[in-house]
Amino acid sequence: MRHIAVLAVAAAIGWTFNALAQDAEALLKKEGCMKCHSVSAKKEGPAFKDVAAKYKGKPDGAATVQKQITSAPSHPHVKTKNEKDVKAIVDYVLSR
Repeated sequence: MRHIAVLAVAAAIGWTFNALAQDAEALLKKEGCMKCHSVSAKKEGPAFKDVAAKYKGKPDGAATVQKQITSAPSHPHVKTKNEKDVKAIVDYVLSR
């Protein structure tokens, strides 16, 4: 019985992360990020997996990526001012 409960919780967590990833992917498309970036291949901008690797384990990684996508002069800024959406984008990119 205990194993079934553990499996149910694991499935719910997996479904939640999948739903959040789908929301973030839709947001990335809406914001125009996918015009210059992709998850695994370099385009005009770096692949998300390369960004994630660059900042993996760095305590200021999320803050650096957030600054890059919201205020760096060398990068087109995301249009949303919603902090939750910006965090979702940053979390998605760094999770690749």
